[in-house]
Amino acid sequence: MFHNVVMDNAAFTEALLQVMERKHHWAWPLFTSGQVKKERLHVHLEQEYETYVRDFPVFIGNAYVQCPIAEVRRDLAENLYEEETGGLSAGRPHPELFLEYPRGLGFDLARFQRVTLLPGALAYRAFLDDATRNRGWEAALCVTTIFIEGTPYERGEIDAQAKKRPAPPLSEHPLVKHYGLPEAHLALTKAHRAVEGDHRAAAWRMASGHIQGAARDRAVSTMEEALVHWQRYRDDVAEACGLSRDMLAA
Repeated sequence: MFHNVVMDNAAFTEALLQVMERKHHWAWPLFTSGQVKKERLHVHLEQEYETYVRDFPVFIGNAYVQCPIAEVRRDLAENLYEEETGGLSAGRPHPELFLEYPRGLGFDLARFQRVTLLPGALAYRAFLDDATRNRGWEAALCVTTIFIEGTPYERGEIDAQAKKRPAPPLSEHPLVKHYGLPEAHLALTKAHRAVEGDHRAAAWRMASGHIQGAARDRAVSTMEEALVHWQRYRDDVAEACGLSRDMLAA
C-alpha cells in the first residue's frame, strides 16, 4: 500500500520559493525600459487594477474569515487594515494610491470604472476568486500574501545571504524615468516600501509556521496554478500594449 508523503516544513518552504523564483515575464524588461507607448500604458494599469489591485483587500479578507488560528488572523488583519485604509503608512487605501499612477500620467480615471478584462486577465481573476474562497485558508493565504504580494526575490526575505529585492531611488522608477510621472504620484510605491518588509516577514511566518499536513500540497499546487494563470494574463497584457518577443532582441 502506498501513502502520500507529506512535505516537511523545509520542503514546503522550498517549494513555495521555487514557484516565486519563476515569477518572471518576458515582457517586463520592455515595460521597465520605456518600450510601451504612453497611450497604451493605460491598458496595463487598467488590467492590473481590475484584475486584483482594487479587490486585493477582499482576497486578504477571504483568507482571514476562513482561518481558525488567532495568531494568523492577527497578521492577516494587520495586512487587511493597511490595504483597506493605509493606516500604517500613507493614510489612504492602497487601491486609491494605485490610481495616483494614472492620475499623474494624465490618464482619464473614469476608464478605471469600466474596465473590460482581457481573456487572460478574466481567467486569472476567476482563479483568484476561487483560490481565495474555495480551497481553504492555507491556499488563500499563500496566493495573497506570497504570490500576489511577493516577488522573485522572496528567498532574500527569509535568508540573509540571498539576494534582496532591488530598491532603486524613486527617480529611477520606470514611470518617472521614461514617462515623466512626478515622484509625488508614487504614493503606493512609498507605502509598499514602508510596510512591505513587515508584510513579507509575516507572510512567511504564517505559511511556514502554521500550514500543516496535506494543506501544504494543496497550497503549493494552488501556487503553481497561480503562476500559470499570471503568465497567461501577462501575455495578454503585453500583446495589448503592442509588445512582442522580437523587441527584446532589438
